Amino acid sequence: MNENDGKEFAELGVKQWLIKQLYTLGIKTPTPIQKGCISQILEGHDCIGAAKTGSGKTFAFALPILQHLAEDPYGIFALVLTPTHELAYQIADQFLILGQQLKLRVCIVTGGSDQLEESLKLAKRPHIVVAMPGRLADHITGCDTFSLKKIKYLVLDEADRLFSESFEGDLQTIFEALPQKRQNLLFSATITDAVRESKSLPLNKDLITWSESDPQLTVSTLEQRYVVCPAYARDVYLVQTLRKYRDTKPSSHVIVFTDTKKECQVLSMMLNAIGMDNVCLHGFMRQRERVSALSQFRSNLKCTLIATNVAARGLDIPSVDLVVNHKLPLEPREYIHRVGRTARAGRNGMAISLITPYDILRLGEIEEQIKTKLSEYKIDDDEAVKVFTTVSVTRREQEAQLDNEEFEQRKRNYRIKRWIMAGVDPDRMEAGLEEMRLKRIKAAKKAKLAKIKEIQAQIKSDETKQDNTIHVPQTNTEDIDATIKQSMKKVNKSLMKKDDRFKNVIGKISKIKRKAENAKQKSLEEKEPSKKKKR
Repeated sequence: MNENDGKEFAELGVKQWLIKQLYTLGIKTPTPIQKGCISQILEGHDCIGAAKTGSGKTFAFALPILQHLAEDPYGIFALVLTPTHELAYQIADQFLILGQQLKLRVCIVTGGSDQLEESLKLAKRPHIVVAMPGRLADHITGCDTFSLKKIKYLVLDEADRLFSESFEGDLQTIFEALPQKRQNLLFSATITDAVRESKSLPLNKDLITWSESDPQLTVSTLEQRYVVCPAYARDVYLVQTLRKYRDTKPSSHVIVFTDTKKECQVLSMMLNAIGMDNVCLHGFMRQRERVSALSQFRSNLKCTLIATNVAARGLDIPSVDLVVNHKLPLEPREYIHRVGRTARAGRNGMAISLITPYDILRLGEIEEQIKTKLSEYKIDDDEAVKVFTTVSVTRREQEAQLDNEEFEQRKRNYRIKRWIMAGVDPDRMEAGLEEMRLKRIKAAKKAKLAKIKEIQAQIKSDETKQDNTIHVPQTNTEDIDATIKQSMKKVNKSLMKKDDRFKNVIGKISKIKRKAENAKQKSLEEKEPSKKKKR
């Protein structure tokens, strides 16, 4: 290490012992978000930092925290909140690596492990606590073995997710247990108005907000592609996409994202059954199962990971070459977080999204947000048709094996346990939760209809076609559902006609359907003679 190594970190105010630690990790110069935030945090400002995934956000807050801790070491010095188990463990690892000289004590509080064991660790006053809001709120309301009244730093990593409705009550419980005088540091790849204007976490007047000047929210080293497929053959095209990619990169690391825990489990089982080795990661897995899955993926024992959005945020596995969206996420910002699992820290990577004729509107919203048009990743339709029957039958077999009741029971048991610990009636809470859920669904449907009307108005003004204006039903839920389905079909069809990439999609889908039906019939005819011979 020469005198110029780490010079830029020194100019930000980082002490030499931390610079040496960074050098041992191969880090010689700060990233843009580190340049924008470290010196401001060291000066005592509250900070909001927004940057692409893989841009070094964790070190942007970990370095100032450790530097101040070294001047006055005590516990509990800092609290870091994060939305997922995996991200909590990753952040804790990065603190431990940077803080080796301090003999740093870090406590992870996420659930999935024994709560008494977590309480004992908290009672020992670790320097840093990295926690998920739900489990930490349980500890605050359920025991008095520790205090958060002396913390100097509160960090919200993936702040936009933490400020969603699902964490609201737990955050309130936590914030009430914290001292008024502290530094608040909020970081994410996407910062929403809910973060900036939160009433539950008022920020200091000298707040510093830093965000990248580059309007493109995905990195330039990321190649973004799409595969068009029929909705009923999504799994078939996933299989063919993975096979084609692995033909050129056999040992590459691949993450496949889908939308639900059940879908994640079924996909994983199906791919394993047809010889495509993988592990899965979702919220209903026990902590030891999740840790095992990630360990196998990181260590190359398994090169494919099937996951829900629990793996979309902050998870840093530099070797990931490809991200596949089995289904497009509902929100563009979730797409940004998903594809950010590859092309990290200047590396190249690819993201491929499977889209059907029903996804054109959603794709357009994503492209508008990322300011990038996706290009096609071509799959041979004839080859896809050949495996259609095998994949479809295997899928149905795995679905039959899956215990749906166990999935739902795990979810309900977790909720009931938390309510009992909080001293409330589980039955009343269950009823209240269902009422809130129905209200959210109703509001979401109305918002969706309003969006459809807006798009149809734009299409009408562009093309001066007949009026397809939708009149929103006010009371009948079934009518709303039918209207949304019909309207989405019309809107997607209109958008396909306007986009040169998708003008021939309907014809292509019809051709694939005919070929798949012919292949199925041929397969049945081939089986029939063998049955007669057995007789």
